Amino acid sequence: MTDERLHKSLWTTTAPGRRFPALAGDLTVDVAVVGGGIAGLTTAWLLQRAGKRVAVLEMNRLLTGQTGQTTAHLTELLDTPYATLRSDFGEKGARMAAASSRAALEEIVALVAELDVDCGFQRVPLYRYAETERELRELEREVEAAQAVGLRARFTRDTPLPYPVEGALRLEDQAQFHPRAYLLALAERLEAAGCLIFEDTRAVELQDGQPCRVITERGVVTATDVVEATTTPLNRLFLHTKLYPYRTYAVAGPLEGPLEAGLYYDSQEPYHYLRTQRVEGVDYLIVGGEDHKVGHEEDTEQHFAALEAYTRRRFPVTRLTHRWSGQVIEPADGLAYIGRNSASRHTWVATGFSGTGMTWGTLSGMILSDLILGRENPYAALYDATRVKVRAGAKDFFWENADVAFRFVVDRLSRPDGHRLSEVAPGEGKILEVEGKKVAVYREEGGACHAVSPVCTHVGCHVHWNSAERSWDCPCHGTRYSPTGKVLNGPAVKDLASKRLSPEAAPDTPTTHGGEP
Repeated sequence: MTDERLHKSLWTTTAPGRRFPALAGDLTVDVAVVGGGIAGLTTAWLLQRAGKRVAVLEMNRLLTGQTGQTTAHLTELLDTPYATLRSDFGEKGARMAAASSRAALEEIVALVAELDVDCGFQRVPLYRYAETERELRELEREVEAAQAVGLRARFTRDTPLPYPVEGALRLEDQAQFHPRAYLLALAERLEAAGCLIFEDTRAVELQDGQPCRVITERGVVTATDVVEATTTPLNRLFLHTKLYPYRTYAVAGPLEGPLEAGLYYDSQEPYHYLRTQRVEGVDYLIVGGEDHKVGHEEDTEQHFAALEAYTRRRFPVTRLTHRWSGQVIEPADGLAYIGRNSASRHTWVATGFSGTGMTWGTLSGMILSDLILGRENPYAALYDATRVKVRAGAKDFFWENADVAFRFVVDRLSRPDGHRLSEVAPGEGKILEVEGKKVAVYREEGGACHAVSPVCTHVGCHVHWNSAERSWDCPCHGTRYSPTGKVLNGPAVKDLASKRLSPEAAPDTPTTHGGEP
């Protein structure tokens, strides 16, 4: 795998896009959208088209967040089984979940036609397949539930896969596309229509009110309404108790044999998801999976290795040209949270997209634009962000939040990885104890060390080193930081505090104290 494509998605390297300016002072608009991914851009598009003056604020570059790390399945089949949704949300709720996913997919179809963009959009079937008798029994229940909620699903024993399966759920009329090509075209059209798009503009505080204020490092944006279209909302602790962050991994490489275009999901634990995509004249296979909780594993390289072995073992692929990872936010009760934020009047959120970020990201724009414009939306009540489903997901809610409390305590009591800088190898990060205090230390390949506080700036949990992605990850609510402490993923908005190391820590080793190398 070439170095320049290591940890870069297929989408990023084949649709680089252009620069948008940073915010340069205070600004007043009708709606401020925080987050420049599919949810933020779709919301901005629908509001701008309705006559609102909109500003989009992206902390890094447009579409380099989770939208740039997706595997981009467009589907009505959700991570939460429809059998579970029928039990937790009732027959009507499960039907609405299916109908809303179909509506979002068709919204993308309409936008692709309106934008007249070549983004490789293709309608394809989906196969969720079983390879054991136990998996087959679960699958048969899901086929029945999917049919009951109105999906065009059927059971089949025939699939285009190059290996035998016990059976599969086949779902018609799903889709796939190149997400960055689609959304970069949308961004260009948005800007031409008068929408203000700012990159490298990090929001550090949101103040709900009449009007609302978005405090950024480059100025204050005043707006009637604010939409938080970030992976997780900024410092909203109550909502975070219903959101569980996971890392997911993906690899891609040119197909060297035939495989029918489609979306494919196995039933393993953790499960794998795959599809094809023709990009720049080459047919690629994209395989994702190996999910785990953020900050719970240091040797994340093993997940890439397992995914690569799985791909080579099962498919006609010998050369993997891309590998990347993303952040998946699982909702407590199986459905995304889209709507007015708790204790707010004019702040709106869209989060908890699980593994269907393209579909639910689009749906978020549809729901939030209607709510802000004062229009009825048939799906708004189902996805209400303030809801608490006592029965649905109660077990996960208990264990996930118990784990947060456990991590908050145990990481403070755990032993450090070492005591001297000489114990940190080039390209490695470790928690050291220096002069009685814990310090997170990263050593560059050239030898220089960076020292920062290990205390996450969200609620104070301790970060863990992620070896494959070279980041400091918080196991409590999923914040991730660069090796030098810069925020990569929220909910935290402040970087890790820099730390000064005394010469006695390692007198022969050059050091820096946080900041970029």
